[in-house]
Amino acid sequence: MPEVSAGLLLWRRTPAGPQVLLVHPGGPYWRGKDDAAWSIPKGLAEPGEDLFAAALRETEEELGQAVSGEAQPLPPCRTPGGKWVHAWLVEADFDPAALRSNLFEMEWPPRSGRRAAFPEVDEAAWFTPDEARIRIHRGQRPILDDALRRLPPTG
Repeated sequence: MPEVSAGLLLWRRTPAGPQVLLVHPGGPYWRGKDDAAWSIPKGLAEPGEDLFAAALRETEEELGQAVSGEAQPLPPCRTPGGKWVHAWLVEADFDPAALRSNLFEMEWPPRSGRRAAFPEVDEAAWFTPDEARIRIHRGQRPILDDALRRLPPTG
């Protein structure tokens, strides 16, 4: 059974046009990676869990605050690794300086026998549509493209 993730693609209006919020994964493997490394705030849904409820929970865990607003479902997409990602488009504002991500543990350094904790997300930022296309993980580009078709035009 393939893994299923759920998340929210937040967007906001600016005088220059819409922007979307993406998050950068934390941990040593993602350090220094930028293009095609960012993601929508999302995470694994539990078996049988309502996917929108999972999207709200995972977004809150990664950002450190609850998000509310009218949610538009976006078509799910399958990543190259086989995971299904379900997402909802929500107009909301978030201050990236307020990011308070949950932590995960892993063995670090590898094969050391020691465990270290890292933030699940180490950065959040607002991007223009063109910037977001460069930074978002390739497997999530269909979600971004569909969302951008729904947003008001620039200007």
